[in-house]
Amino acid sequence: MSSVISVRELEVHFSGCDALQGVNLEVAAGTVVALLGENGAGKTTLIRVLTGFQAPGAGKCSVLGLDPTRDALEIRRRVGYVSDSPALYDWMRVSEIGWFAASFYDTGFMDRYRGLIAQYAVPESRKIKHLSKGQRAKVALALALGHDPDLLIMDEPTSGLDPLVRREFLESMLDRVATGRTVLLSSHQISEVERVADDVAILHQGKFRIQQPLAQLRETVSEVLISLEDPLTSLPELDAPAIVLHEESIGRQRRLVVLGFQSSMKEAFESRPGVASVRVRNATLDEIFVACIRGRQLAMNPEPTTPGLTVAEVA
Repeated sequence: MSSVISVRELEVHFSGCDALQGVNLEVAAGTVVALLGENGAGKTTLIRVLTGFQAPGAGKCSVLGLDPTRDALEIRRRVGYVSDSPALYDWMRVSEIGWFAASFYDTGFMDRYRGLIAQYAVPESRKIKHLSKGQRAKVALALALGHDPDLLIMDEPTSGLDPLVRREFLESMLDRVATGRTVLLSSHQISEVERVADDVAILHQGKFRIQQPLAQLRETVSEVLISLEDPLTSLPELDAPAIVLHEESIGRQRRLVVLGFQSSMKEAFESRPGVASVRVRNATLDEIFVACIRGRQLAMNPEPTTPGLTVAEVA
């Protein structure tokens, strides 16, 4: 499976800020990759580099086999982009903004755009300024898909939408993804990501903390709750390849979020003097996200070797 996006050792530095620090990423064709992170984590900066609006300070990246710095216009012709606050001309009608966008692309744009607008039940004759926020988001999605792009990039597209409209928007997106389109979805809405993503990449302070297929992530990250008879009881160190993403103490309980926890490790905890009980369950994506953001500093930027997402090692 070929890579639609390939990023190697990418760095972006602003005055007093390292926005991206040696980032590596491979996105395979036909997958939905969720880019998760807090505000200021570097998600939008990465997207700006991929779409040719921001030059990197170091490193290399390609989108659809093209260089974003050299081939920015060609990339924008082949990529659909939806932001959290799409720049739509308020004075235009829904049909008019479609005709305006169609002038930049080959034939077929308007037919696809009008079909999507009808599917989303947005009145063509209504002016943009009279649309609800949910309707504006659907118009932006229709504009992004009108030229039948090879790659769809979405930067917090459902920000500010109510839950029902957000669900409708995601279902509209999934209809298009079903045709094999590749999607990079930047979001901090964990629940929506779990519904649509094949792979998850968590970005924090300009570095990837974890990158893995979502199904595999759910299977390999565990929450371990250890009840102690004495809160000062020390616990054995976990052997590699296990990685403690986050650890906290709550009274007589010790809570760990662990990547690669094994049954033998549970037995080692249970045999420790002062340990009353050990409970292990699969962590939720929300718990994994919080653990990666609050946990110890990890080196989560592996050198990519094949298309897809990988897990990195502890520094």
